[in-house]
Amino acid sequence: MSTNSTEIVTRFAPSPTGYLHIGGARTALFNWLYARGRGGRFLLRIEDTDRARHDEDAVKAILDGLAWLGLDWDGDPVSQHARAARHREIALDLLAREAAYRCFMTQAEIETARETARAENRRFESPWRDAAPAAIAAKDAEGAAFTIRFKAPRDGETLVEDAVQGAVRFPNSALDDLIILRSAGNHRDGGDPTYNLAVVVDDHDMGVTHVIRGDDHLNNAARQSQIYDALGWPRPVFAHVPLIHGSDGAKLSKRHGALGVEAYRDEGFLPQGLANYLLRLGWASGDHEILTMADARSLFDLDGINKAPARLDLEKLRFVNERHLRATADDALLEMASAFLPAGDAAGFDGALRRAMPFLKDRMSVLADIVDVAAFIFLQRPLDLQGKAGKPLRKDGAIELLADLRAALGDAAPWADPAAMDEFLKLFAEKRDIGFGQVGPPVRAALTAGRPSPSLGETLYILGAAESIARLDDALELQ
Repeated sequence: MSTNSTEIVTRFAPSPTGYLHIGGARTALFNWLYARGRGGRFLLRIEDTDRARHDEDAVKAILDGLAWLGLDWDGDPVSQHARAARHREIALDLLAREAAYRCFMTQAEIETARETARAENRRFESPWRDAAPAAIAAKDAEGAAFTIRFKAPRDGETLVEDAVQGAVRFPNSALDDLIILRSAGNHRDGGDPTYNLAVVVDDHDMGVTHVIRGDDHLNNAARQSQIYDALGWPRPVFAHVPLIHGSDGAKLSKRHGALGVEAYRDEGFLPQGLANYLLRLGWASGDHEILTMADARSLFDLDGINKAPARLDLEKLRFVNERHLRATADDALLEMASAFLPAGDAAGFDGALRRAMPFLKDRMSVLADIVDVAAFIFLQRPLDLQGKAGKPLRKDGAIELLADLRAALGDAAPWADPAAMDEFLKLFAEKRDIGFGQVGPPVRAALTAGRPSPSLGETLYILGAAESIARLDDALELQ
């Protein structure tokens, strides 16, 4: 798992207990961009030591979410649980170095000692930290259960030089001796390793040079730094990113909207749209707003990360996604958007949809909008022109005007050119010395029954000559 000293190596290390949260997705994105932009490696580690909460479906959801966003990783995902023997080895090494000790306190003794420490305004410390060898031998003879605790420095402070937060100082008096191996009865090798030990060992063994993660891990950075120092291992560069808050400034929760990447995918957001928004959610580079992944790789750096929490703005997300929709090739966009159409709706309308995409994409924020913006294409003849939908056709002179237009729309009409068709319609109105406002409403009613559609010239072009003429004829017959 080692790497050369000049290569940038980052990692994303989610816990497999649920979906890929957008906060986690942003963390993965920042790590991926930092590594890929410097020719480095981006690794994936599944922090699955909590077997009670482990969920293989969650692992799959995380992998699928990363793949959908285009965040490829190097090598196979690493299981933290599978490396427990290595973590235990390092815990015993710390014990041999006298940087850790066996603690025989019962849970009741720990709770009492913690209460006393709080009352005396000092850190909790196990009496077994400096216990005499004879006392330890006596406990061993009894077969007493124990944990292994890290021997944290008592005095001074632990300094974390953070690439985002700056120099962060932690008084060592506030950092007690954390357990690094849980109890396994009287087994001398101890039980399961704990999070802070496992993370240090894994990051070291994987050659991770930069740990980019949420600032809810900042306190862990202090404890992990102490373990790095005790082992004589170089610390990675830490970069703790402020969390994402809701629009009201409160901690992000379900009431602020979708939280999982798959929910945004299912709503029809493009992966590049969501990635662009997440990138700008807490990071900036000049006036750059809409960015491709190639742009992001070249521009992203840690010094552009803001120190203040970012606020989720769903309207801004939709705006960014709109821009990416409009930049997507029409055929590719149609292929993605078609998945959101009800089964059977698109059957027989492939030509009309392909003609429509250049005009419909400007009316879409997400792929799912295809259902509404393309609804006029799928209407079954004869169109239902009762009520409000057919009101423009019931105005004086509307039917006569529609009949005249129907006669004018012969072979001479520019059916293959929507802009020329718009001009054709304007000229039709001018020849009759009427405003276009008298022509548009009845024609649009006959063609779309009030459904939203592009300009009339574009609508006629999309529907094509045969369908357009047939809908006009139906409207004339119904009146």
